[in-house]
Amino acid sequence: MFDIEAEIKKLPKSPGVYIMRDKSDTVIYVGKAISLKNRVTQYFRKTNKTERIKRMVSLIDHFEYIVVDNEAEALVLECNLIKKYRPRFNVLLKDDKTYPYIKVDVKSDFPNVFLTRRIVNDGAKYFGPYANSGAAKEMLDFIKQRFKIRQCKNFKSNERACLNYHIKRCLAPCMGYVSKEEYRKLIDQILLLLEGKTDNLIKELSAEMEEASKKLDYEKAAEIRDTLIAVDRVAEKQKVSNISENNIDVIGISKNVLLCCIEIFFVRGSKMIGREHYFIDNVSDMTEAEILTEFIKQYYIEKPDLPSKIMLQLEIDEKESIEKLLSNKAGRKVELKSPQKGEKLRFVEMAEKNSKITLENKLKEKNSILEELKATLKLDKLPRKIEMYDISNISGEFIVAGMIVAQDGVIKKNLSRRFKIKTLFQQDDPRCMEEVITRRIKHSIEDPNGGFGVLPDVIFADGGITQMRAVRRAIDSYKVDIMLYGLVKNDKHRTRAMIDEKRKELPLSEELMNFVTRMQDEVHNVAIEYHRKLRDKQMHKSALDDISGIGEAKKKLLLKEFGSVKKIKEAEVEELTKVKGINEKLAKQIKKMI
Repeated sequence: MFDIEAEIKKLPKSPGVYIMRDKSDTVIYVGKAISLKNRVTQYFRKTNKTERIKRMVSLIDHFEYIVVDNEAEALVLECNLIKKYRPRFNVLLKDDKTYPYIKVDVKSDFPNVFLTRRIVNDGAKYFGPYANSGAAKEMLDFIKQRFKIRQCKNFKSNERACLNYHIKRCLAPCMGYVSKEEYRKLIDQILLLLEGKTDNLIKELSAEMEEASKKLDYEKAAEIRDTLIAVDRVAEKQKVSNISENNIDVIGISKNVLLCCIEIFFVRGSKMIGREHYFIDNVSDMTEAEILTEFIKQYYIEKPDLPSKIMLQLEIDEKESIEKLLSNKAGRKVELKSPQKGEKLRFVEMAEKNSKITLENKLKEKNSILEELKATLKLDKLPRKIEMYDISNISGEFIVAGMIVAQDGVIKKNLSRRFKIKTLFQQDDPRCMEEVITRRIKHSIEDPNGGFGVLPDVIFADGGITQMRAVRRAIDSYKVDIMLYGLVKNDKHRTRAMIDEKRKELPLSEELMNFVTRMQDEVHNVAIEYHRKLRDKQMHKSALDDISGIGEAKKKLLLKEFGSVKKIKEAEVEELTKVKGINEKLAKQIKKMI
């Protein structure tokens, strides 16, 4: 058994990362510390803690830690572990959007330029993110049309030029019609454009146009003139206030009791070339400085092109260690600044204002769903918490259920739960549903502050009246006030309507139908993934699993040494004892059991 007080005494005063786990061994929090002993000890002492931290500490069953050499290493490791485990009590950087980037594979002899949503460390240059995918495509089309670079995915020499060459959309490097040097010059111009250095590009193109005119190559001069006009238009679209900084990110933050929004403006070459935003929940008892600290660590740790400065509306914790980490990563100085006056302050205020507007719009979007649901279902109050369940099994084997939660109109994946059916060993979805709802309600009644939280306002039964009656029996057995609605499907097994307990069909708008469908898709995924996990676990189960004293580690060592259970069975006791951790008594037990 893990003795927390005893383990605290063993903690070193070294820098490192600590990992908090609950009774089910799930990681619930990851943190870094300059002194592991001092930091971890604070959690278990009677000090002023926020409700969130109190709740987390109450769930800690055991912890582990990793010692590193310095604070910078701890910072990197902390971010990596948060991304790996996504602990429920950490600030999690998440968004339902994956923004596009424009990628230039500069290492190629004849580089291509294309859109991607995946950034890898391959030596290419990435530009973005573009919050508007249409704007990214428009820029890409402009580049390919004006600079006539290749458009084929796989470059190779050909016997004849493709159609793009004949319609003057490609210079046909595959045919040798353009040299590497000439093509590279075009790529350099494209890079200037994407970096926002349009003034330099315009000067370069103007010089080329003048030279072409002197050589009486008026056709080429006209082409360059058209490109100049187009580039100038792009430059005008990018311009914002006359900010003097060339390479900065500007971050604004707004929060309320439900949600936090962080807005980022990307400024390159004194022009704003893009923006994006992130929503973070479950941070009501955190300060904006604490949220920004966690956000910056997670957001910039793997970002390929770091700015020279990150402008913030307030000072943050761990400023120096984060600056050091980002500077080392970029190979140049990266600063975190909180301007107090002038143009930089105005730009930060603009980011903050936009974050407030984005947050307000998000809340309006949520409330519109809730208001519409309230009206459609004829409820007395807004359905702040909605739960949906799904049963999954194959011919009555590995029967499980999934549960998902929509809180304030947003599906919360971290609140999803899985159930293994305990009272039935055959296919009977209504009875399985009754068992699951009974267990779920019991959790909240016995521990309102537990992992299931408060009871839902509404339950959606993913099935017809039979499923609903089973859910109603479970609700009535505890005499709790939960509204219940069912979802009925058509001949193609697609939801066609929602019904109340009197089988009356309720009209759903397209927006509500999409919301319900998203919930169904999510709960189905939770249930089917759990079902597959149990099935795969059973398939990999061996006779060794039933032997007392043989855990996962010894099982792996035995299989590594002998190759299979059959060969373990054939081995002599003396041979088995040569495996680390297997004594004579345990070896005889193995021979007896398999």
